[in-house]
Amino acid sequence: MATVASIWIQYSCGSYTFGIYSSLLKSSQGYDQSTLETLAVFRNIGTCAGVLAGVIYSAITLRNYSGFCGPWVVQLAGAIQNFLGYFLTWACVVGLIQRPPVPLMCLFMFLSTHSMTFFNTANTVTGVHNFPEYGGTIVGIMKGCLGISGAIVIQVYDTFYKGDPSKFLLMLALLPTFVPLMLMLLVKIYKTNIGDDKKHLNGFSAVVLIIAGYLMLIIMLENIFSLPSWARIFTFILLLILLASPLGLAIKAQKEDSNRFLKTFNLESNDAKDQAYHELPSGEGEVNAALDEKNLSVEEGMNLFQAMCTVNFWLLFIAMICGMGSTQTVINSLSQMGQSLNYTSVEVNSLVSLWSIWNCLGRVGAGYLSDYLLHTRGWTRPLLMSITLAATIIGHIVIASGFPGTLYVGSILMAICDGSFWTLMPTIALDMFGVRHMGTIFNAIGVACPVGSYIFSVRIIGYIYDKEAGGEDHLCFGTRCFMLSFFIMASLALLGFLFSMALFQRTRGFYMVRRLKHSLR
Repeated sequence: MATVASIWIQYSCGSYTFGIYSSLLKSSQGYDQSTLETLAVFRNIGTCAGVLAGVIYSAITLRNYSGFCGPWVVQLAGAIQNFLGYFLTWACVVGLIQRPPVPLMCLFMFLSTHSMTFFNTANTVTGVHNFPEYGGTIVGIMKGCLGISGAIVIQVYDTFYKGDPSKFLLMLALLPTFVPLMLMLLVKIYKTNIGDDKKHLNGFSAVVLIIAGYLMLIIMLENIFSLPSWARIFTFILLLILLASPLGLAIKAQKEDSNRFLKTFNLESNDAKDQAYHELPSGEGEVNAALDEKNLSVEEGMNLFQAMCTVNFWLLFIAMICGMGSTQTVINSLSQMGQSLNYTSVEVNSLVSLWSIWNCLGRVGAGYLSDYLLHTRGWTRPLLMSITLAATIIGHIVIASGFPGTLYVGSILMAICDGSFWTLMPTIALDMFGVRHMGTIFNAIGVACPVGSYIFSVRIIGYIYDKEAGGEDHLCFGTRCFMLSFFIMASLALLGFLFSMALFQRTRGFYMVRRLKHSLR
């Protein structure tokens, strides 16, 4: 049930929705493109600067508070920030609050997305604690649910408030606040797991991908046909049924675990004999102990300061500046790119929704494949990171070409890469530095995203766009608005690829040991 509650909270977050209301924010507050990009950067800083969430989570879980404190404290802090950030932004847009100075609006943007790091840290790290053998898969599920949440929230918006972005802001203030408040007490760490974890996790992954496929079908139908209100309500009800389906999987899993526990209890004496048989002749326990002490003692359980003193930390950090920073810049500028290439508002909204869906595919797929390829083929996660960065270079070049339809193709490729980054980065941090301070360390590495986003969004895209734009409306039309920017980002993504390959070379032996240890279990 803890996993189901975490999934539902992740579904409600509404990530990657800035493109829906960015134009309204720009027009209502009289911002130019560089100012809008600055707000987008502060959104990214909030999304990625989750060190505080990690510190609070580690303090609560490591001290083993009994009963009163737990991951719900982190969820509560996130809910408060979410409401304040989005509600104050909505109040500014509709005129309830006099137009604030840009720094204050940046603070609102920061609060609205900083809440997401609290939800994400509590749900993801709790999942890793509950399923330690399949960290990549559970991280992929949680990150995938977060990635698809934007498309889910947009479907709610299209069903009830389509065409009114101010109502969308108010909905973002309410929905991601009340859902965590209702479910946060169910998210707990369970010290024992006796069931078939991989089978159940694969079921959750399948549900997430089915929901993503369903949403993509709905978006395609909306682009082809003008759906009447009854059809929208019908498709929304089907979506709610799919969103509720993880509960059925959890109930079935609990029944299987209960039956397995009863059988284990009845055959306890036979199990003891089997255990003695395995311990004496095989010597696997000695091998595991040797591997633990000699090869993993340094990496397991590092705190943030210890991790930052390693070369591997900074190789991963710089690779993420080039990778995450450039992909986040694409989603933040998607609305303006569509506008400059004469896409309609419906097409732009579809691009934002499709980004969430393909981003979800990248997150879930990277998590599953990283576990599968590591355990069966010995492919390390830094190698998969390098492959993702190579695909990012291709995506930037595709968008820069400016041919008809390339924005669809390029944004899909970039969304998959962005999702892969968000799964591979935490799992690589988990592998190298251990689960003990995972929330703090992966959130610290996540700061690379807003750093890169600021460089790419403000100093490259915003500067070149404003230079090409003419008139008082600060608008630019044609491929010239973004072409040079994307070629520059492709070059910097190549730099990230080189750093990722260096990390791959440094960790090959480490992952070989981890694979051997897993095979002996």
